[in-house]
Amino acid sequence: MKRIYLHTLTIRLWHWINASIVIALTITGIQLRAPGTEAIPRSIGVWFPDYTTAVLIHKYAGFALAASFMFWLAYIIVSGSFIRHYLFRISDIALMGKQARYYVIGVFNGEKNPFTATPTGKFNPLQKLTYGIVMPVVLLALIITGILFSDIFYFRDSIERFGGVRMLDAVHVIAAYLCLLNFMVHLYMTTMGHHLLDHIKSMIVGYEEESEEEGRTA
Repeated sequence: MKRIYLHTLTIRLWHWINASIVIALTITGIQLRAPGTEAIPRSIGVWFPDYTTAVLIHKYAGFALAASFMFWLAYIIVSGSFIRHYLFRISDIALMGKQARYYVIGVFNGEKNPFTATPTGKFNPLQKLTYGIVMPVVLLALIITGILFSDIFYFRDSIERFGGVRMLDAVHVIAAYLCLLNFMVHLYMTTMGHHLLDHIKSMIVGYEEESEEEGRTA
């Protein structure tokens, strides 16, 4: 096995801060959609914020998510990461079928992943496609609608142009569910390293282990 450096310190710090924000938004978001759910963790002695506190946490965590998104976007553009890792190329199209088959069938049969991450290309075609949909479309929709929700009186005119509070709520909730689905898939994908926690470890130390055979075929 050899170690390859995949994740810069900046990306690692951003990743864990962003993950904390997403978790806070998910927990408080569930509480806002289903008031009274705080009684469940409290029944086993786990502290949980009351509804009013949850509203404030959700609001300011949303602002933090907006700042996190802007930082990520600026960083990948300035650092060149967008071109190296995120840009979907025509050559990626031919690999999409193989990668999809691996996720659906191959991984359960112990087959080798058709894609090997390298310092010049961390994401396979399906990951690039997912980032290209989630980050600039779904997440941005979640952030914009969340900002409008942060003060419905101040943003009253913008909300009316958006279609009213009901439309704003529908878009915000749908975007939130899609982001939660992506988060759950992301967690599942972290288990697909050589060992169960390899991908999580790499996001802590920056390095990922690669077999010599993978290095020769990459």
